[in-house]
Amino acid sequence: MTTIKKTVQVWSPLIRIGHWTLVIAFFTAYFTEDDFMNLHAWSGYIVGMYLLTRILWGFVGGKYARFRSFIYSPAKIVDYLKNPIARNPLHYIGHNPAGGAMVIALLVSLVGATLTGMKLYAIEQNKGPFAITAQQAQLQIQSVSLIAEAKAEDDDEDEESKVLNIDQKVDKQAEEFWEEFHELFANLTLLLVFLHVGDIIVSSVIDKEKLVKAMFTGEKDVDDTYQ
Repeated sequence: MTTIKKTVQVWSPLIRIGHWTLVIAFFTAYFTEDDFMNLHAWSGYIVGMYLLTRILWGFVGGKYARFRSFIYSPAKIVDYLKNPIARNPLHYIGHNPAGGAMVIALLVSLVGATLTGMKLYAIEQNKGPFAITAQQAQLQIQSVSLIAEAKAEDDDEDEESKVLNIDQKVDKQAEEFWEEFHELFANLTLLLVFLHVGDIIVSSVIDKEKLVKAMFTGEKDVDDTYQ
């Protein structure tokens, strides 16, 4: 059977530039922390801005960028994964079912990493969207002082240090809690990235698709076997 080949514009500049910007920002954030906190934080902000843009674009963007074009049922995803094994791969102009599932998983994991990172940044540095204002900080200090004074009147001055120690302990526990979750999401994202790269390699070899090239040019060479 004769197939008609053509070149289709699939990915817009926003998707392509955003994709590679996200790659750079994520790995910059992943490999910079305490000694380069400003760089780490700004890389995280870039990731966050991309996520907001990509999620919005998933509803109002082009045909192949919209979520409804690449969110498939679990059964459809499993069927797709079986085809390369049977040497009968299915081709999709946009994201294939496995790729679509990976996009959603990466978005969820990156959102988790970004939000927990902002919360941790607020606890450690009192900076970022979740940082408390100077007025809020002053109110907290006044509250601790009032509790300490009340305790001192009933007991002795040692109670003040106990209250302060309790407050510091709570802050430390909160820091450890959000740090663990932030690292969990960051490492999960890294794992998903490796799986994503593996999927691209498999598709390039078995499906004979030039997915990396398409993410640079925005174009795919397709025929009438593509869905």
